Amino acid sequence: MKKTTAVVGAAGLAVTAMLSGCVTNEEPALPEGWTAPNVDEVPEIAAMYEDADGVLTVGTNPPFAPFEFKDSDGSIIGLEMDLAHAVAQVLGLEFQPVEQDFSMILPAVQSGQVDLGGSGFTDTPERRENFDFVDILYAGIQWAALADGPREVDPSNPCGLTVAVQRTTVSETDDLRPKQEACNGDLTILPYDTSDNAALAVLMGRADALSADSPVSAWSVNRSDGRMEMVGEMFDAAPYGFAVPKDSDLGPAVAAAFQHLIDTGAYTEILQQWGVDEGLVEHAMINERPIND
Repeated sequence: MKKTTAVVGAAGLAVTAMLSGCVTNEEPALPEGWTAPNVDEVPEIAAMYEDADGVLTVGTNPPFAPFEFKDSDGSIIGLEMDLAHAVAQVLGLEFQPVEQDFSMILPAVQSGQVDLGGSGFTDTPERRENFDFVDILYAGIQWAALADGPREVDPSNPCGLTVAVQRTTVSETDDLRPKQEACNGDLTILPYDTSDNAALAVLMGRADALSADSPVSAWSVNRSDGRMEMVGEMFDAAPYGFAVPKDSDLGPAVAAAFQHLIDTGAYTEILQQWGVDEGLVEHAMINERPIND
C-alpha cells in the first residue's frame, strides 16, 4: 500500500466533525474487548537477533485504520501495531512506534534509523529487491462509493469517474494509474496523503469512489454511518508485510517470533480483536516463502 503525511486544516477538521461517521486521524476508543498483547519472551528466538538498545522501533504512518491510527490520547494503535508489539515481546524487546512520512519509512529501515517498517506495506517483487518482508496478512484492493451516489460506480468500467486514493499506495500505482492509461486519460485520480482524507473526499462528493486495500475500504464503510458501501469484488490480493533490511538477521528473527504467535494462537486473537478473520497466513513467511522451506 501507501502514503505520506497530511495535516487537515481547520476547515477540514470542521467538515470531519460534521461527518461523524468518517474515520478520522483520532479514533475515540479501541475495539470493544480489546486487550494489549501479552506474550512471553522466547529466549531461543530472542537470541537470533541482538538489538543495540533493547527497543524494537517500528516506522509507521497513521492514519491507516485499522492497521495504524491514533486514539483520542494521540497514541498510535491498530492491529499492525499490536502484531509488532507482540513480536517485540517474543524477542524480549521494548516496542516503540515511530511516526514518519510514509515515503521515508523504507529509507529509514535501510539506513537503520528504525528497525522495521510496519505501515500497511504490500510485499511486492519490486520492493523485495531492496527489502525483505515478513508477511502478516493477505489483502486485496476494493473500491467503496456513496450508497446513494449520483453515478454508477464499476471498478471494471472506470472511465469517466473521479477516484480518490492514498498517494503512492498500490491502489494508486497498480490499480488507478493503469486504468487511467487504458481510459486514455478519462479517469481522474485524486491522490491524498491519507486514506482518511481520500474517504472524506467521497463523502463530500469530490470523488465518485475510493480505491484502497480491502480492510481499509471496509473500515471506512463501517465508520460512515451507512453513507458508503463496498462496490465490486476484491482483486489483486497480495500479502502485507513488515519491512526489514535485506538479508539481515532481523528478518529470520521476526519471522520466528511471528511463527510463535501463530502456534500459540496469539496471532489469530490479535486480528480477531480488530474484526479481521480473513486473509490470515498459516505459516510465517519471508517474501511469501515459508521460513521452514
